[in-house]
Amino acid sequence: MSVHRFDLRVYYEDTDLAGIVYYANYLKFIERGRSEYLRALGIDQTALRDTSGVVFAVRRVEADYLRPAVFDDHLCVTTAPRQVTGARIVLDQGVLRGEEVLFSALVTIVCLSGTGRPARMPREVVAAFGAEAKTR
Repeated sequence: MSVHRFDLRVYYEDTDLAGIVYYANYLKFIERGRSEYLRALGIDQTALRDTSGVVFAVRRVEADYLRPAVFDDHLCVTTAPRQVTGARIVLDQGVLRGEEVLFSALVTIVCLSGTGRPARMPREVVAAFGAEAKTR
């Protein structure tokens, strides 16, 4: 199973008064990582919305804050599929400084229709994951 990597730098705006990354910003970091991962798989989220009428939404996040990141740290967001079904995508995500894991999360993504109702994952989305994850 391959792991997608997305590099980023911690800016002053990402930190709190103590100079460490504010906890909610890790969710922003992994969101960027997910978006870049989907882009790398060839999934254009704007086109998907325009053609299929569906959007991705986070349904669940299980997060562990393990170590603090600080201003000017070079971080890497990792994203790997754990499970892909016709209704959801479960991803393992992490934020690392070098080899040190600072934050880890298990994220469940679902599709919603334009009215906000649950929708099936378009076949082309499931197919884009191919051998990347178990499909049930």
